[in-house]
Amino acid sequence: MQTKPQPPIAHADNTADPYAWLQQRDTPEVLAYLQAENAYQEACLADQAPLREQLFEEIKGRILETDLSLPAPWGPYLYYTRTTAGDEYPRHYRCPRPADDSNTVDEGQEQLLLDPNALANGGFLSLGAFSVSPDHRLLAYSLDTSGDEIFTLYVKDLASGSVTTLPFDDCDGSLTWANDSQTLFFAELDDTHRPWRLRRHTLGNEGAQTVFEEPDGRFFLHCYRTSSERQLVLLLNSKTTSEAWVLDAQTPLAAFTCLAPRVEGHEYFPDHGQLDGQWRWFIRTNQDGINFALYHAPVAPVPSREQWQVLVPHRDAIMLEGLSLNAGALTLSLREGGLPIIEVRPQGLAAYRVELPDAAYSLYVQDSLEFTSPRLRLRYEALNRPAQVRQLDLASGAQAVLKQTPVLGPFDADDYVSERLWATAADGTRVPISLVRRRQDLGRTVPLYLYGYGAYGESLDPWFSHARLSLLERGVAFAIAHVRGGGELGEAWYRAGKQEHKHNTFSDFIACAEHLIAEGVTAADRLAISGGSAGGLLMGAVLNLRPELFRCAIAEVPFVDVLNTMLDPELPLTVTEYDEWGNPEEPQVYERIKAYAPYENVKAQAYPAMLVVAGYNDSRVQYWEAAKWVARLRTRKTDDNLLLLKTEMGAGHGGMSGRYQGLKDVALEYAFVFGELGIV
Repeated sequence: MQTKPQPPIAHADNTADPYAWLQQRDTPEVLAYLQAENAYQEACLADQAPLREQLFEEIKGRILETDLSLPAPWGPYLYYTRTTAGDEYPRHYRCPRPADDSNTVDEGQEQLLLDPNALANGGFLSLGAFSVSPDHRLLAYSLDTSGDEIFTLYVKDLASGSVTTLPFDDCDGSLTWANDSQTLFFAELDDTHRPWRLRRHTLGNEGAQTVFEEPDGRFFLHCYRTSSERQLVLLLNSKTTSEAWVLDAQTPLAAFTCLAPRVEGHEYFPDHGQLDGQWRWFIRTNQDGINFALYHAPVAPVPSREQWQVLVPHRDAIMLEGLSLNAGALTLSLREGGLPIIEVRPQGLAAYRVELPDAAYSLYVQDSLEFTSPRLRLRYEALNRPAQVRQLDLASGAQAVLKQTPVLGPFDADDYVSERLWATAADGTRVPISLVRRRQDLGRTVPLYLYGYGAYGESLDPWFSHARLSLLERGVAFAIAHVRGGGELGEAWYRAGKQEHKHNTFSDFIACAEHLIAEGVTAADRLAISGGSAGGLLMGAVLNLRPELFRCAIAEVPFVDVLNTMLDPELPLTVTEYDEWGNPEEPQVYERIKAYAPYENVKAQAYPAMLVVAGYNDSRVQYWEAAKWVARLRTRKTDDNLLLLKTEMGAGHGGMSGRYQGLKDVALEYAFVFGELGIV
């Protein structure tokens, strides 16, 4: 008779936070505890090893392992990546640009620019910047080899192959070229892991000059080249306010000039391009309303805000999310009715919107190509439709599918139905749900995997997944709850799920689950839920509120110790998060966060089976948040359901690097879900 493995025993004392000792990184006691939890997880799921291997091979078998990305033309070259069977990372190449301006790669003349597989040497590797100099002679790139998101900077001579390691520490991984192809701008991190100092390095010189320092802990610093490649922008932005400084890319040793001094609550984002043949600043700003408007202004001298002229006015029902500039057109990324919209305004021609086939989808400008290009590339996908790269002729609106992500083996998108449903929250708000299931399962009650995020105004649009087919083919439907706090329905939707309104995120997710059950799509004992990071906070909150509504849950790098984290300004990113969650040093904010914080609200009640995943080198959500939460759950929950903690000891916020390792992680989670839902 097999004996069920026993969970590790969590330490406890009489302090207010009995598991604070788990925050003592690298101590023998903490390492032993995490290793014991990992061993317990492995023992509990040992009988699923064959299923995990089956799932891994099954998912891998759908992916074209050796493939070529769609080449991007720039200057005299086509730039592209190639994946090869057995390799974790794509290699980066270029070849001469064909005379007919096609996308045809000449393999006989291609040049290998970077091979991350050789650099990783079997360990963790994250490629940050990959930036070729304007003269195409040099490659600047950055690498993180531990998952802590601190990068080392390199410059490679593409003719000789020689690589220079730049002697700078605490870098955020960004690298921006000036037009002299000799000057690089990069950002350094402060003690809280915030990009706060901009540095300028001239190749061949020792050291770097400090260009700018941002003392306000709420603001991140970022440098980028504009669409025209003629200007550099130094952007400083918090969750609610921004300020931009600009510099002619031809004169990189000059000083940046402020485009508009910061005013609390004013967010603006500049780009540089042409309007009616004249160089102009294009400025996306919320000065007229929360959904943003677009202004333009002269370039020199740097204009005052009084000189800004409206180009696209604010619209109450349409969010202006982004802008892409080409010499002959401007392309607006909009959001309306919960869906992304692309609107093109060719100069001298009528504006139009891009037409698409599905009811719920993901769509964005993947590449605006060169500034002078008459075309751009869109990425389009749906829950049942593999990602497509579509070329859009800006003047005519004609579309051509240049590449579709292949799915090997039997697959027909029409075998699956993608739907948009609407749940009604307790306050009457309608909450969108994206759902995909097999056509043959329409009208049936089936197992369901429900995913949620809802934070920072990020939109979680429907996306295609090779791995998800392993759910669908076994009759498991998949849904996304587009709860308040996300950006799917614009800025107002985001604001309705942050700060004092954060409870809406949790009640919306519960309303979505209840709606799917009430409509007969699924049942509580057949419902798995999942979320990561701030979505892990969502998981923790709804599990405390309505544990009986779910059969099992997965929480990845979960932000569940939100109160203690926000009380410690020395931790990475805490101060910058005050605009999102509030500062608990204020009594009313403290009580508000305490009322929903998952760690503080673990109750003596039955919880669903849970798999919790953390990254030991995670600088965004510290590993101990998951460890402390699981420890408290072990002592308080009243059920015998599985509670498992897996800490990736060599990874950060994004989990293990490498595509095959990522597939193994998915196989682990799916096998756990299948085990709990009784799916053979």
